[in-house]
Amino acid sequence: MSDFDLDELRSELDEFAQPDKKGGGSPREERIIAGFEEIQRFFEKNGHPPRHGESGDIFERLYAVRLDRLRTREECQALLAPLDHQGLLSASSFLAVAPADAMGEDELLAELEGAAGSSDITKLRHVRPSAEKREAEEVASREKCLDFETFKPLFQQVKADLESGRRRTRRFVKDAGFLKSDIQAGQFFILGGQTAYVAEVGEPIKAPNGETDARLRVIYSNGTESDLLLRSLQRALYKDDAGRRITEPSAGPLFDDQTEDSDQASGTIYVLRSKSAHPMVAENRAVLHKIGVTGGSVERRIANARLDPTYLMADVEIVATYELYNVNRAKLEAVIHKVFGAARLDVEIMDRLGRPIVPKEWFLVPLFAVDEAVNRIKDGSITGYVYDPESARLVTR
Repeated sequence: MSDFDLDELRSELDEFAQPDKKGGGSPREERIIAGFEEIQRFFEKNGHPPRHGESGDIFERLYAVRLDRLRTREECQALLAPLDHQGLLSASSFLAVAPADAMGEDELLAELEGAAGSSDITKLRHVRPSAEKREAEEVASREKCLDFETFKPLFQQVKADLESGRRRTRRFVKDAGFLKSDIQAGQFFILGGQTAYVAEVGEPIKAPNGETDARLRVIYSNGTESDLLLRSLQRALYKDDAGRRITEPSAGPLFDDQTEDSDQASGTIYVLRSKSAHPMVAENRAVLHKIGVTGGSVERRIANARLDPTYLMADVEIVATYELYNVNRAKLEAVIHKVFGAARLDVEIMDRLGRPIVPKEWFLVPLFAVDEAVNRIKDGSITGYVYDPESARLVTR
């Protein structure tokens, strides 16, 4: 055995001793460290410590409040100093930031409720980004238009054009995540219940996200005006359920085979023929048609025709369909039924419970008369015609 005494042996073994375990602090100390590490990750990602104020998102504001608390507590300073390789605990190491929010960390955390279920906790569904809030404020900010008398006749003419049908309103549409609708000087829109006129479009500017933008002068029918960005107006019109673009007086027909990109499909005029064995139906099958308008699938609508007295309690076949755009379906259907009113079928059908029903959308008209009516709807002349059952054609009123 070696001549080492016990002291020498202990000295040799010291080199192989296990290092002291770290992280053996209290749960409170572990929470403090974890909170500080989140701030450090924010600094590494953004290149600056978290700041107060509306310009930052809710997480940055939360981290800023937390960092202020850590800097003022000696207990935290002592615990975190060995980890602070970025010098975050020394407020003097950075430029001064805006005054702290009135909200404390607990109040900020309360705003985060429900975010934990999101796939990305930094994407909050119920907290609007500050840029979006600024955009909304810009759209809502209006002042009195001092030269409104210059524009007043324009609004009066647009109102008259809409009432006469020379102009129409069309919804904004969104494609591939971006608005397709263009905005130019001289155009009219409906936003927030007011008619809006784009009086001026400024020089193109480059937005922070790389998109081309421009400053607009927009006059409203209530005598106010606003100076806002083109992109802000686009998005506001798209988000407003009642937002509309007003067409030029030379806009096309109610509907056509060739549609514009901005047209909204409103539904379908359908013409059906009944397969009922009812004597009246069988005798006039070639000229008896149901004419209606639907916003959905015609096939789905007639799937259970044999159970519905509206369809004469029998299956039906689709004879013709016509797509329509940018029109009020109910009003159009009323016009069609008025035109063919003299040829409406007068028959009583029993429903499944034995109750008498008189269907109102069946007409004794040949298909060519329906085609003519559709063509007259296209050219706008339908209001001057009615169907004459004796000659089986449309005649002037």
